This record gives sequence, structure tokens and C-alpha cells, in this order.
Amino acid sequence: MKSALIVYGGWEGHDPEECAAIYRRWLHEDGFTVRTATETAAFADPSIHELSLIIPIFTMSKIEKAEVENLTKAVEGGVGLAGHHGGMSDAFRDAVDYQFMVGGQWVAHPGNIIDYTVDVVKPEDPIMQGITSFPYRSEQYYMHVDPSNEVLATTTFSGEHAWWIKDVVMPVVWKRRHGKGRVFHMTLGHQAKEFENTSMATIMRRGMNWAARDED
Repeated sequence: MKSALIVYGGWEGHDPEECAAIYRRWLHEDGFTVRTATETAAFADPSIHELSLIIPIFTMSKIEKAEVENLTKAVEGGVGLAGHHGGMSDAFRDAVDYQFMVGGQWVAHPGNIIDYTVDVVKPEDPIMQGITSFPYRSEQYYMHVDPSNEVLATTTFSGEHAWWIKDVVMPVVWKRRHGKGRVFHMTLGHQAKEFENTSMATIMRRGMNWAARDED
């Protein structure tokens, strides 16, 4: 049976506990055993190397050297990593090894909560199958991203809130490899209520399952 660990905490504005509950329900429904933790010390546990999937929901905060070293080695060894928004891509700002693994880091959301469009750029990918471009209201994340990411969806900045980034196309959904591990990230989901958006939730749930290590 597949096994997953959800580690949640950090800045409360991203509803970490509520989002963890959503992931936990999905994972149980999809046949995983699930455990949760509320301290980054969980990343230092040697047993995480045996997991199928790790989901971090830990905006900002700090991670100790031993914790990030064990986490990145687990993913390099084949454990999957998946998550959304700042809970994954604005976690542990001073941990460059963590950012290297994730494939991106949040740097701005001009205009804060605004209306924008999520454009599907790889409709043939199983994660995006049947999903077309859709309107969205949330923070529009401006990211520093790894060029090796396989981008599945993007958004284009209008320039209304920062004129110098007008027409910049920014990844919203990507997948990648980190060693033997599969990594999936989606920048949507500032608050838990956004998981009520069917397209957003479908993408995240499929991506989570894609990232999980195959178990015999």
C-alpha cells in the first residue's frame, strides 16, 4: 500500500490545517496510508525514505540543516513530493537545497487577490486531461523557476499592478524529477476554499498521485 506524510504548519494565512485535511481525505480515498506532523523535525526521520509521497504545507518558517538534507535525499532516492502555493514554494526561504528540489520559489504576487486566467499548455498530459484554460481568483504568483521544469499550465501578467512585467508568462503547474523522485507543484491555493474550484482540485489531486512512488 502507498504511504504518505503531510507536514503542515508555518504561516496560518494559508490555512495549513484545513489544507492538510483536504489532502488527507484525498489520500485515504486514493488508497494511501497517511500520517501527519506539525513540526519540521518530521523531515529528519529516517523512516521517510520508505514513503511513497511527502506533502509539505509549511509557508515561510525555518528548516534545520539535518531536516532538509534528509528530505532531499529521500526524494532523490525515489520518494515523491507534491504540494501547492506558498505551502511548498514559499517554504524555508533560506534553504536553497529545498528550492532546488521544488523547482521554484515565490517572489511576488502583484495586486494580491486578483482575477486572472490559468492557461493549460499541455492538454495531452494525463494530469491536465479534459481540463481547459479557466478563470481564477487568487494571488497570481510571480516565481523564480527552474528551466528544467516540465510546465503544464501558465498565467500571463497584465501589467496592471506592475507595468514592467506586462505579458510575462509564468508557470502555474509543473512537474519535474529530483534524482529518482517525482516532484509536482501548483501555485494556486492561497486559501483552502480555493479547492472548491473543480479544475484546480482535479489538477492537484492528479499531480499528487503522479508524484507518488510506485509501490509493488
